[in-house]
This record gives sequence, structure tokens and C-alpha cells, in this order.
Amino acid sequence: MTAQQNSRPTLRPLKKSTMQHLVDRTERALFHNRLVVLLMFLVVSVVLGIAALSLRPDASFSRMIPTGHPFIVNYLKFEDVLRPQSNVLRVLVEAPQGDILTKEFLETLREVNDKIFYLPGVDRGNLKSLWTPNAMWAEVTTEGLRAGRVIPDTYDGGPESLAQVKQNIQRANLIGSYVANDFKSVVIRVPLLESDPDTGKPLDYGAFTQALEQQVREHFADQGVNIRVIGFAQIIGDLLAAATDIALFFAITVGLISLMLYLYCRCWRSTAVTVLTCLLTVACQLGLLSLLGYGLDPYSILVPFLIFAIGISHAVQNINLMMSEMGLGATPLEASRRTFRALFIPGTTALLADAVGFITLLVIDIGVIQQLAITASIGVFVAIFTKMFLLPVLMSYVGVSPRGMQQQHKRTHSSWPIFRRVAAVVEPKVAVPLILFSLVLLGFGYHARQDLKIGDLDKGAPEFRPDARYNQDNAYLLNHYTTSTDVFVVMFKTPQEQCARYAAADLANQLEDTLLEVEGVESVQSLYRAMRFNILARNEGNPKWAEFSRDQFVMNNARSGVASEFVDPNCSVAPISLYLADHKAETLTRVVNAIEAFSQQHDTGEFEILQAAGNAGIEAATNIVIKHSEKLMLILVFVIISLVVWWEFKSLRVTFALMAPLYLSTVLCEAVMAYMGLGVKIATLPVIALGVGIGVDYGIYLYSRMEGFLHQGLKFRAAFFEALKTTGTSVAFTGVTLAMGVATWSFSALKFQADMGLLLVLLFIWNMVGALILMPAIASMLLYNKNTR
Repeated sequence: MTAQQNSRPTLRPLKKSTMQHLVDRTERALFHNRLVVLLMFLVVSVVLGIAALSLRPDASFSRMIPTGHPFIVNYLKFEDVLRPQSNVLRVLVEAPQGDILTKEFLETLREVNDKIFYLPGVDRGNLKSLWTPNAMWAEVTTEGLRAGRVIPDTYDGGPESLAQVKQNIQRANLIGSYVANDFKSVVIRVPLLESDPDTGKPLDYGAFTQALEQQVREHFADQGVNIRVIGFAQIIGDLLAAATDIALFFAITVGLISLMLYLYCRCWRSTAVTVLTCLLTVACQLGLLSLLGYGLDPYSILVPFLIFAIGISHAVQNINLMMSEMGLGATPLEASRRTFRALFIPGTTALLADAVGFITLLVIDIGVIQQLAITASIGVFVAIFTKMFLLPVLMSYVGVSPRGMQQQHKRTHSSWPIFRRVAAVVEPKVAVPLILFSLVLLGFGYHARQDLKIGDLDKGAPEFRPDARYNQDNAYLLNHYTTSTDVFVVMFKTPQEQCARYAAADLANQLEDTLLEVEGVESVQSLYRAMRFNILARNEGNPKWAEFSRDQFVMNNARSGVASEFVDPNCSVAPISLYLADHKAETLTRVVNAIEAFSQQHDTGEFEILQAAGNAGIEAATNIVIKHSEKLMLILVFVIISLVVWWEFKSLRVTFALMAPLYLSTVLCEAVMAYMGLGVKIATLPVIALGVGIGVDYGIYLYSRMEGFLHQGLKFRAAFFEALKTTGTSVAFTGVTLAMGVATWSFSALKFQADMGLLLVLLFIWNMVGALILMPAIASMLLYNKNTR
């Protein structure tokens, strides 16, 4: 070996012999007891497989929100009074022909109301429709203030009663909120409880929306009315109902990857063992989730595919190296043992890096993302055992067929010209321009990602496509009603029995007037709006009296009879509901900033202005948490994975060479998100962490193989060329195959699944290209001089 080669930095730690000794002992224990190992895996697989059968889709309102954020803490503190504005469904009952003022329609509406009333999980005391006692009207007459129910007890369905109902609707000011502007439909407001009162368990949104579908939507469709449902629970229910579609795409992806794997190795034995081992990993993961008391929510339901993809990524490395060893004359057992020795350390390191990418999601204080992190981490934990121990033992029995060996020999030799051209990237004349081009791409990515937004960027539910039933129902409500479905609730808090004081009312009125000036705020409803109306009504309807009075008797009288949704029983919390034009991140940010600015400019004294409730307020809190957590999560992902890589190779330069392409891929992915109008939210945020965790596998395997050749005395280009002939082919195959598999998601009816599929395709391809081309180019410039090339 030359002096220059002796001057190369030590790429392995001094404890390499100790690690290798541990690997050797593990290898002997594993392969000397193959039948025992298989029996143990069989028993565990049967137990976990049975447990997996009891796993059910699961979703909870509390897990979808950042419970630690001050907004949500405030909401949960006053949940009883705020529930009608937050976790609420709006059930629209539409008369396709004619209007709602017919005896038949109102009778059907009563039946719908009663059906919904008795559904488990409905907050029956706050349910509101034309038929409920809390739907009241009031008017000022020469005899004083009169009030009554919208549909009175004397209603009999006759022409006079119908005319009375129409008049009462107008008196109650329900047009545009509970009755469509064209009198073609009505709304039933359905607040939901967080727990099922019958079981005490968290409300099962899947079961609830299924009952609503069968007992209300389908049942009354036969009676000539259309039922439309809007709200958080319906979104979750529709996502859970689409689980069968997700399972179908999972099956298609598995089938496509299996076909590609067979075409790659031309050995049905290796293909079958690999795919079955990967499916076993998924089954064991689901079984562990069930035993630990977890379910699969709509977002983590895609995690099993990611675990399958990780399994394929590692298994292809195993098959490829098995073929190489058997090509040198080794028996299946010998080849399997050599493969185990070669792949155990880099494979375990890569899986640990995958786990780190998932675990860092725990820093995001949103239950559904944290559960996704736990679900994926459990899958990686299982994969360490199935890929590192079970698969080598199974391959020692089945080996690779003669046809597979022929395919390996043919592919290797036919690919040599390509490999030789790719190996040129380590030469300075190619590496330097390539690195400069990468820097240009990085700059472009930085510029494009400036337009990346936090939160939803479209109306309706972005989880679904625009023509989905839910978004069509939401569009109908927006087109036929004045009231928005996006409600931002501010909690105006006073000492007990002080909410009707003049000072409190005046401050709240100033806040309302300020917020009405904010772009995106369309209207306001509150206790104080109702009090001003009552003062006006009690003074002959004269507009000049529609102001607050310093006379406490007048103020107390104005508060009497106000709906319970506007104030709590202690007169200490008065929700101020802002109806917004949309729930886009910019709109929510403007509202939040305006409220904070008002609080800072005004001395609220003993009064408190607290944010936030309502579906828009909760989404604002979610956006804030995601915005603050995104950078922290990315920093942790790269720092911790870099530490894992450094621990494996004990070289900062190698670590930088492996991590730089991943960072470039992340920036370009965010640039694409900005270009496509995809916001950073619950559905898209995890993809970035997952992409980094999975992408680092390519570089670890490739450089680990290169390092082995370098220690044999080969120069850098020769070592890279030899690594390409073995590990490089499997890296390229894995990246392309996994990208093709998730590309099928673009046909999903769920937009968020299609979006995640697109982002994963980009990350799989970019990470693969980065590992094969950019990583060795950077490594060659950092590690070796011209004499070692």
C-alpha cells in the first residue's frame, strides 16, 4: 500500500474489532440454531397476527388538536359552553322540489331531528333546529316584548300554521344561518360529546358517521329529501370509510413491487421470501399496536406501506449481496452468513436512522402526529428483527435459483459500461460542476420555498378532492347560506356575574368592531350583540337606544333570555363568534394578530380576552404549533441522524457527504409543495421526516460497501465502481420501484393520499440520485486527493 493510501483518514472506529466480534458471535448463534429461530418467529408471528385482527380504525377529536397550546387549554377549560361552536356537525336537510314550508317537509325534518337526537355521542342539550325548544323568536310590539318557539305548540301543518312558521323564522333572524336564503333547506346544528355516554370511551367517529349515514342520510333519501353533513366528525368518518380504498392501493403497491422484484432477480423463491417477510413485518407491527391499545387513525393508516417500503429497501440489499456471494461459488448457507456479516452493521444503522426520523415527530404536540411517530417506530423495531435475523435465515434455506444467478451475471456485466460512466462523478472535472449545480438547485429551492404556507390553502376539506361529496356539501352551504362554516371563537372572560357590566360590554363591543375591520371576518355573533338588540326591542325599536347603558338594571334586563350558547351560567364567559370567509392560514393569522394587538393596546383590567375555540380557532392553534415545530423537527432529524451516521463511520466528512444530498432533497420537496399550493399541515409534515429517515438508507449501504473496498486497498474510483456493481444496482432498483409503487396513489379518491404519494415519489427518486451521484462526488472532494483516485 502506498504512503498516500496510508495517509487516508481512518474511516472505521477503533472499536471495530469489538463490533465485528459481536457480529460474529451473533452470526454463529443465529445460523447454528436456524430451526429454533424460525420456530420462535413462527410463534410470535401467530400471536401478533391474531392480535392484528382486532385492530380497528380509530380517531379522536382531542388527538387531532394540540392540547398543550394555550388556545386549546383555554378551549378545554370552557369546553361545556364552547362545544356548540367547536366540535359540531351541520346537517342540512334539503327539499329538492319546492321549499321547506310544506307539511310533508316539516314532518320529515322533525323525524330527522329525532333520529339525530338519539344518536350516541350527540350533545342533546345543545342540539338546535327549527323543531328544538331553543329555536326562539322575539319581537317588539306596542304591548311590549313577545317571544316564542319558531314552530309553536299549536302548529298543525295547515296553511295558517305554515305562514306562522315562516313569520317566526323571519322574527328569529334564522335566514342565512339555520334556513337557506332561498328557503330550499334547513340546518340542524349537532354538537358532539368527546366521549360516548353509553360506554365512557372516546367517541368513535367512524361508528358515529356510519350510523348517521345509515339512519339519516340513506334512510331519508328514500323520503324525497337530500341530507348533507359538514363538520370535523364527518371529515374523519369519510377518511375512515375510505380505509378500504387505502387497503386496495396498498395491495396494488405490494403487487407492483413484487412484480418488479421478480423481474429484477428472476427468482420466485427469493421474491416470495422477501415479500412475505415484509408483509410479516407489517402484520407484527399491527399486532403490537393492538396489544398496546393503539388504533389506526386516518393519517397513520398509511404507515404500514412505509414499513413495507423500508423492508423492501433492506431486503433488496440482502438479495443482491446473496447473488454476488453465490456467484463466487458460495452455498446458500455460506452466502447468507457472509451477507449477514456484511449488512448487519450498516443495516442496523440504517434502520436506527429510520427510527430517528420517525421519533423526532414526537416534538410536535399534536396527538395524531405523535401516534404516527409511535406507530412507525414500532414498525421499524419489528423490521430490525425480521430483516436482520429472519430474512437471512430464510435465505440460507431457499438461496437463489440458477435462473436468478444467470440474471445477476447478465445484469452485472451488461451494466458495467453504465457503472463506469457513473463512477466518473468522483473525478474533479465532473464532481466540481456537479456540486456547483447542486448548489444552484439549493438556491433555487430556497427561493421557491419562501412561498410555502402553513395550514390549509383551499376551501372545504383539503383531504378530499374538490368533487368529493363532502366538499360538494360544503360548497352548497356556502352558496345558499350567509353564515360561514369557519367559526373563530374568542372567549371574553369576566369575574362571575360581571359579564353584563357596562365596562365589560363596552370593551367587548370595541373588540368586535375592531375585528369586523379585519379582512376575512364577515360577521360577529355574541352576547353583546344580543343585549343591544334586547335594549332596542325594549325601547319601542328605536335605533337610538341600541347602545349599552350605565344603568346596571337595564343591562341585567337585556341579558335575560339570551341563548345559553352566548354565555355560561355564571355570567363569566361570553364567547364572541367570528364567521370567516375561509380557514386559510393567512386569514387565521390576521385574526390572531388583531386580537393580540387589541389586548396589548387596551387595558383589559379584570377582563380577559382569551383565544381560541371554534373550528377555525382550533385550526389556528394547530397552524401555530406546526409552524413552530417544523424547523425544530427538521433540525432534530438532521442532527440526530447525522450523529447516527457519524457513530457508524466516525468521520464528519463522511457524515456531511451522506447528509448533504438529503438536505437538498428536503429543500426541493418544500419548493415543490410551495409550487403545487400544498401547505405544511398534519397530512404533509410527517412526509419530510419520513423521507429523510428512509433516504439515508441508500447512502449508508453504498458508502459502507465502498468503505470495505477502500480497506482492501482499492482507490476511490475503483471502490465506488465495485460498490455500484453490487449495492448500487439495488439502491437504484429500490428507489425506482418504491417510487413507482407510491405513484399509484395519484389515482386515490383521497387528495391527501395523492399528495403524500407525489411527495414520496420525489423524495425516493431524489434521495436515490443523491446517494448514487452527489454523495460520492462530495465524498471524493472531501476525503481523497488526486493520488488516491
